[in-house]
Amino acid sequence: MSRHHASSENHALDRLPKAPINRETLRETFALASYLRPYRRRFTTGLASLFTSAACGLAFPFLAGSLIDAAMSPRGVVLPVFGPLHLNQVALILTFAVALQALASFNSALSFNRVGQSALADLRRDCYQRLIGLPMTFFGQRRVGELTSRVSTDVAQIEGALIDALPQMCRQSVFLLGGITLITFTSGQLTAVMLGTLPVLIAAAVFFGRRLRRFSRETQDQLAATNTIVEETLQAIASVKAFANEAFETNRYDIANRRVLAAALSAARWRAVFVAFFILALFGGILIVMWFGAGLLQSGQISPGELTRFVLYATFVAGSMGQAAELFSQIQKTIGATQRVRELLREPTETDPAQAHSPAATAHPAPSSRPRGAVEFCEVSFCYPSRPAVPVLRQLSLRAQPGERIALVGPSGAGKSTLTALLLRFYNPDSGRLLIDGRDARDFPLTWLRGQMAIVPQDVLLFGGTIEENIAYGRPGAEPAAIREAARQANADVFISAFPEGYATLVGDRGIKLSGGQRQRVAIARAILKNPAILILDEATSSLDSESESLVQVALEHLMQGRTTFIVAHRLATIRHADRIAVIDAGQVVEFGTHEELSARPHGLYQRLSALQFGLTTASPEATTASAP
Repeated sequence: MSRHHASSENHALDRLPKAPINRETLRETFALASYLRPYRRRFTTGLASLFTSAACGLAFPFLAGSLIDAAMSPRGVVLPVFGPLHLNQVALILTFAVALQALASFNSALSFNRVGQSALADLRRDCYQRLIGLPMTFFGQRRVGELTSRVSTDVAQIEGALIDALPQMCRQSVFLLGGITLITFTSGQLTAVMLGTLPVLIAAAVFFGRRLRRFSRETQDQLAATNTIVEETLQAIASVKAFANEAFETNRYDIANRRVLAAALSAARWRAVFVAFFILALFGGILIVMWFGAGLLQSGQISPGELTRFVLYATFVAGSMGQAAELFSQIQKTIGATQRVRELLREPTETDPAQAHSPAATAHPAPSSRPRGAVEFCEVSFCYPSRPAVPVLRQLSLRAQPGERIALVGPSGAGKSTLTALLLRFYNPDSGRLLIDGRDARDFPLTWLRGQMAIVPQDVLLFGGTIEENIAYGRPGAEPAAIREAARQANADVFISAFPEGYATLVGDRGIKLSGGQRQRVAIARAILKNPAILILDEATSSLDSESESLVQVALEHLMQGRTTFIVAHRLATIRHADRIAVIDAGQVVEFGTHEELSARPHGLYQRLSALQFGLTTASPEATTASAP
């Protein structure tokens, strides 16, 4: 599994788009240098060690050539700074240079890794903190895969650049500039011959590189298609087996797999041609340089040590130029990743408190006591930001007294769930006001306000931990006794205790190991533990069987006691005993009263909905199912 994850991450990094390198993109990239500031001392140490290592690397060819000259001359050689030296003395200096290079390389790698990983940990933390602090309007306009990519793939690309590409770029720059300078001083004639062979190699690298990238991208696209088939098949494995379509799916995968093979073989042929041509051109160039150098050696224009020195420096230059294209490509991807991460970090978070609401908003700190729970919607109008031309609520007014149970009913799309989203302040009204205990909801700190509310949704999505952890999510840090008491009140303690691991039972991804009724009772226990002043029940029993619904209804009765409760329901039988019922249609409250009052209204919407459900239930349960809104 780890190899598959690493392979998937590598493919994701390979497919990252490249950004142009200009003043604006570089400014965005350097803006992230602020994450290096707390670790600048260690970063400077790593940079100094890197240049020391590169300098020792450049000294190696010089000392190796001097070693050969010292071996061929009984009088030794004269080295700058050291003066005349014999063979063993040159060898000792060379050994010291190699040891110093190894030590400096170790310190450089360790320093860059420590600085890079620490800075990236800070960056990941800030990205995640910013991400979960963004408003619902942001999430409504983005895909989850895109957002997780910001925290994973983009940051991984920055990690690779900071830990690998940046040190490599510095090291190869020193090798390239230093190597060209030193081979020029060693032999100007050989340098001219060597540089004459480079255009052929560069042209070949550009020509083949473009085609190899195109074939590599095509292979990755085809491989992604096969992975999609695997993912779809495994997610719908029950349907595949129920329709006996194993052979069909195998054939579909085989066709896609053959496309991957064809693309991979095309890329392999071009890669083989490139390798053969590069070897021919590279070694041909070396042969020309060696032939010309041998002629200079024969004529006494250079010494054997100088020729050795030149060849080694030429190898450094060739290696640095060979990595230039890859480093440039990685820098382009890093700049693109940096732009996307910076865009995320610049996104405005939810206002807490709502400073945009009024200049005096900061004069209203969080109340020291629990709210009474009075809620009032005053002529509220609202459109979702993704659909600004489609009004959902139209000057809706609704009032709930502290501790009152208000049921919200009406056709699908009438605005019931939107009303609860405004109550939780996932969104703010376009016009009108939401009042809590007579104060505008935007005057309260957002975190405090949501801390006074709890919601039990229709589709409960639990976290993949234990039952105890999921209940404790309502009040992190709660004592085990309080968690068990909340479960007892939610009618959940019996089935939890029946599990071998009890409260330590893992619920699985999204709570898949529990039944629908069990998940609902865990969610109710979580809400009970939170002890909210305002409660939202959004179709909390609509998808349960009769036995589970009965248990959940008892748990909900415990939960609703003493709390202002908004009950969103399509099944009118579940809200007959609500204090008052608000019938919502086309974004407005069209009827408001008790079940008896609304049922007695002739030609009312509630009466019509009741007739559809209660009237047809006696005659035909199937018809009820088909007719229920």
